[in-house]
Amino acid sequence: MQNKPKISVIIPAYNSEKTIQRTIESVLNQSFTEFELIIINDGSQDSTLDIAAQVKDPRIKVFSYANAGANVSRNRGLSHALGEFVSFLDADDIWTPDKLARQLQALQENVDAKVAYSWTDYIDENDQFLLSGTHITANGDVYEQLLLSDFLENGSNPLIYKEALIRLGGFDESLSAGQDWDMWLRLANEYNFVAVPSVQILYRIRANSQSSNLPRQEKACLQVLKQAYQARPSIARKTWNLSLANLYKYLTCKALQHPLERKKGLAAAIFLVKYIINDSSRLQHTSLTLKLLLKISVIIILPGTLSTVLLTTIKTNYKRLKSL
Repeated sequence: MQNKPKISVIIPAYNSEKTIQRTIESVLNQSFTEFELIIINDGSQDSTLDIAAQVKDPRIKVFSYANAGANVSRNRGLSHALGEFVSFLDADDIWTPDKLARQLQALQENVDAKVAYSWTDYIDENDQFLLSGTHITANGDVYEQLLLSDFLENGSNPLIYKEALIRLGGFDESLSAGQDWDMWLRLANEYNFVAVPSVQILYRIRANSQSSNLPRQEKACLQVLKQAYQARPSIARKTWNLSLANLYKYLTCKALQHPLERKKGLAAAIFLVKYIINDSSRLQHTSLTLKLLLKISVIIILPGTLSTVLLTTIKTNYKRLKSL
């Protein structure tokens, strides 16, 4: 008879045939081995289920349901979890081999904390490095800092005491986006966090990912922020404005990611205006604002291919000049 797992790893998977095997391998390659791996097949129409079933390891459990979305899948996985701790992993992201071990150690050494998180870097569809994450280290009561931005950056990051997740009712299934940020905020309102200052999550950027639906993301994130401020009404008004400024700066940059399209350029222009309105230190950020405005103008005026070539050339020449 197998011992009860210490950690339950939950992977919600929907049409993830291109990445699911690599994601599963990153869990099986963990230096900490006392875990169960729960894969929730969320009504996939491709070969996701077949690929997952071909990986033979007694720690893997696969459950199939009709498609209901990531929030529901995570909660379904939570209902099956036997571990004292839980960590979620999106079916296209990757962990470094020491992720679970170091986060568990951080929680065991900081008994007041119920959530451990690490740093994130971003990769492309071929596992190649794209850019670094924010690499923020915050410990203890991180609620106000988390209001300013989701420095955990994704749903594949933290290790959490299961009882804390259950007490808070799991993920909010009514949210169409921003569900990770909402969950971390609700946890931070009740519990301390501890940081592992090391890159342990490799988050995959894909053009057709759910997070690329910008209007939906804006609406959901505004709802998350409003609920979060209602939970702590004593927080200063200027913090609210800074939260909005950071949200719209993020959405502006998100709209300017590849593939470059005129529609996304127009969305970026609207987000940039909202960023400027809410940023009380806007006069100190004129360089960033002008760079974003230039990029938006190029994308709106020129066809997608031409704007991509021009902006890539500008970026390359700028880097070359800086290195001289």
